[in-house]
Amino acid sequence: MKYRKIGKTELEVSEISLGCWTMGGLSWVNGNANGWANVDEDEVIAGIKAALDAGVNHFDNADVYGNGRAERMLARALNKLGVRSDSVVIATKVGHFPGTAAHAYEPAHIRHQCEQSLTNLQRDHIDIYYFHHGSFGPHLEDAAATLDALVAAGKVRVKGQSAYSTADFEMAIPVVRPAALQSWAHALDDQFLRPGARLQELMTEWGCTFVAFSPLAQGRLLDKYDPTRPPDFDPGDHRLGSHAFSAEALAALKPKLEALKARFGPSTEDLSAVAQRYILNLDHVACVIPGFRNERQVKCNLSAVNRELSPDDMDFIRETLR
Repeated sequence: MKYRKIGKTELEVSEISLGCWTMGGLSWVNGNANGWANVDEDEVIAGIKAALDAGVNHFDNADVYGNGRAERMLARALNKLGVRSDSVVIATKVGHFPGTAAHAYEPAHIRHQCEQSLTNLQRDHIDIYYFHHGSFGPHLEDAAATLDALVAAGKVRVKGQSAYSTADFEMAIPVVRPAALQSWAHALDDQFLRPGARLQELMTEWGCTFVAFSPLAQGRLLDKYDPTRPPDFDPGDHRLGSHAFSAEALAALKPKLEALKARFGPSTEDLSAVAQRYILNLDHVACVIPGFRNERQVKCNLSAVNRELSPDDMDFIRETLR
């Protein structure tokens, strides 16, 4: 396993890290589906053990994942494995779960959620604390000042900003001054990381690095879905009704995946390794954080550790999937 620094800090994370959204299971926020299919905790713990044994040191969580369930499960898993929580890097986020506040970025709510996340994670500090999106409303300045105060108090080590548009990153970065940025990035959509992207310029200017979620496009790049029998997700799973998982979309993707398999190998591990390494080869990327449900999926994610891609390979992937 190789490790990369977060921004200009001394914090180092494993190239292949793990995202914990799936651990929250089926859930809703303000009436909207915000989860994944429910998981078996013993299977999750086996997956975390396999990750730790392979050198994974970074787990990305959020208060909204199962509305606290994923944070608590991660803490239980580390306890059951006899792993000191402060021996790994744990990130979490605030912003999508409003609780009883009028807006999730009100300073009082940020402080409350930070304390609740610390309780859930059984920790006295959060290694990377992200604002979970860029929709601050009138609260950007006060939210940034609140995060700075949490850093000064020793409750947060490193500041992060997650967002879903370049415009939101442009607005937030000069005020929040995060070391870590986070959003989706996969070979089907690398808009934030492709050469010449505005966010690449911002990361150079501000000294940020990128944590990429969904490097496998939520499993679509693994050729695991049959277009003739598209998946049917349960209520509470955010994928329910998504066009990306429709028969039409999966059928359009299928021949592209066959081209990748012909060049790089036919197995799920081959596809996983190529998809993740593609993102890791782009500038300013600190790590990828694929999700997982069990040991099998973690080991599949880890297949990217020793995979290499040439410039020609990168061009082939880019041209094939566009």
